[in-house]
Amino acid sequence: MSELFETFDEAGRPTGLVERSVVHTKGLWHRAAHVWLFTSDGRLHVQRRAADKDLYPNLWDFSVGEHLTPGESFEDGARRGLQEELNVTDVILEPMGEVRRMRLDAPELGIRDFELQQGFRACHDGPIVPDPGEVSEVRLVSLDELARWLDASPRAFTPWFVTDVFELGIIER
Repeated sequence: MSELFETFDEAGRPTGLVERSVVHTKGLWHRAAHVWLFTSDGRLHVQRRAADKDLYPNLWDFSVGEHLTPGESFEDGARRGLQEELNVTDVILEPMGEVRRMRLDAPELGIRDFELQQGFRACHDGPIVPDPGEVSEVRLVSLDELARWLDASPRAFTPWFVTDVFELGIIER
């Protein structure tokens, strides 16, 4: 059975459950949590998405990006994603601003990704054990290194990452 997303209208009211593939082709509003997982010395864990992901395969991304299950809170979705993708538990999640409405139209890819997004920041100095079905690689980078990498290879990252890293003030333009 395909994954069902809870969808919303322009005012943020629930409109029902719709298959993931339909949500991403029709541009239906749905919810996602993004986690920026830092170490105590300020380095950031970035993940490379698995090669068989339907959206942005092999591209570098947030520490965790998670679509929410129906009825799940943003924080619970972020925690679930940390556990499932990186085997990280027991971190303090700090919301990064309010829930944002973000739209990505990529007709060349057949993608209309309209998300209600909540970003979170967390600190973790313990082990990272990526799930190979979700994540092909994890790197730990300083913010200076990340800025140089983004400058040199912006297409190596997901569009959401490139937008959020600047809008959320992770690095300066």
